[in-house]
Amino acid sequence: MGIKTGTPYFQLAQQFPDAKIAVFSSNYELYGELTGRVVSIIRQKAPAYFRYSIDECFVYWEGFDGVNLKEWGENLHKRIRKSVGMPVSIGLAPTKTLAKMASHFAKKYPGYRHCCLIDNEEKRKKALKLYPIDEVWGIGRRYAAKLQSLGVQTAYDFAEKSDSWVRATFNNIVIYRTWQELNGVDAVPNEEMAKKKSICTSRSFNGMVTGSDTLKTHVSNYAARCAEKLRQQGTVGTIVAVFLHTNAFREDLPQYWNFQEKRLTVGTNSTIDIVKAASEVLRSIYIKGYHYKKAGVIVMGIGPNSPMQLDLFDYNAEQFQKMKRLDAVIDRINKVNGTETIVLGSQQYTQKDGKGKADVFANAIKHDFRSKNPTTRWSDIIQLK
Repeated sequence: MGIKTGTPYFQLAQQFPDAKIAVFSSNYELYGELTGRVVSIIRQKAPAYFRYSIDECFVYWEGFDGVNLKEWGENLHKRIRKSVGMPVSIGLAPTKTLAKMASHFAKKYPGYRHCCLIDNEEKRKKALKLYPIDEVWGIGRRYAAKLQSLGVQTAYDFAEKSDSWVRATFNNIVIYRTWQELNGVDAVPNEEMAKKKSICTSRSFNGMVTGSDTLKTHVSNYAARCAEKLRQQGTVGTIVAVFLHTNAFREDLPQYWNFQEKRLTVGTNSTIDIVKAASEVLRSIYIKGYHYKKAGVIVMGIGPNSPMQLDLFDYNAEQFQKMKRLDAVIDRINKVNGTETIVLGSQQYTQKDGKGKADVFANAIKHDFRSKNPTTRWSDIIQLK
C-alpha cells in the first residue's frame, strides 16, 4: 500500500479512510516477554550468545569446526516458529556487520529459507554490491549523506576504499570499525555492545503540551524507564539530561528548544534519584507559554554498579541500601504483575471528566490500540469459549 515505517497514525486515517488497516500501539511488555522466549531457545541451541536489543541477539560459533551452520540456522528458525509462533531471520558471517547484512537478505529473499550464510569472498562481495550504504549498520544518516556525496552508494563502494582514505575522511572510530567489518575483520568489541554508554528515553506527545505538571509527568516516566534499563544491565549513571522542544512544523507558533544536564555526585540507578534529578533539570529549562511537542531524558556517564566511587561527605550507607532494596522489590513486582503495577506518584497524571471528578492514570503515554498481555498479566489471560 506504500505505507512507510514511522508514518503517524492520524496521517494514515486521512490517506486511507476506507482501508482495513490493523492498528496496534507499541507494547514493549509483550515484545520483551516474547523475545525472552526466543532467547531461551537460542541459549539451548548456541554455544555462546548475548542479547543486543529487544529483538536482536548475537551468537558465536568460534572454535566449533565441522558444524553445518546453514542447517543449524534453518533448524533454529523452525524451532522458534514452532515454539513461539514468531518468524526470525538469521544471518551468519565472519563479522557482526556482515551477519546483520545477511539477516536482511534472509528476511527479504524466501530462497534462503530464513537463514543466509556469507562464508566466502564471492558471497561477501556480492552481498556488499547489493546493499545500499545508508542501510549499513553503524552508518548513520549524516555519514551516509556524506558518503553518497563522495560517490559511495553501496557497501561495496565503501569497503573498497583504502585504510588511509577512511581515516583521513572521517576520523571516527565507529566508521573505521564498520569499514573493517565490511572487509571481514571482526572489529566491534563485544563489551562495548553489551552495555550502553548512554540511555535515552523520549517520545513525541499526542498533541501538544503547555502545562508544567503534565510535562513533569512525561519526564518522570522517561526517567523511570532509564533507571530500569540501568539496573537491567548492572550499571549506574552520573549525568541526567533533559531536552525539550516545540513543534518545528508549526510555523504559526513560537519555537523553543533547550537541553541541560545535572551531574550527580555519586552514580545511581535508583528510580527516585533519577526522576528527582530529571525533574530539577526540567524546572530549569521549562518556559511558560510555549506549545511543547517532545521531551526526553538521557542518562550518561554510565559505569558498573560495583565497585562505585562514593562521596566522602555525602554518603549514607543505610539510605543507599534502603533505596537498593526498594528498587529490587518494585522491579520484581512489576515483572510478575506487569509493568507500571507500581510507579512513583510523579509518574501519574490526573484528568477531570465532565462532572469534575478526577481520574488517575498510571502512565501519561497513550496506548489506545495496545493489545493485551496474556503471557504476563493474569487479567489479560486468554479465555477459550
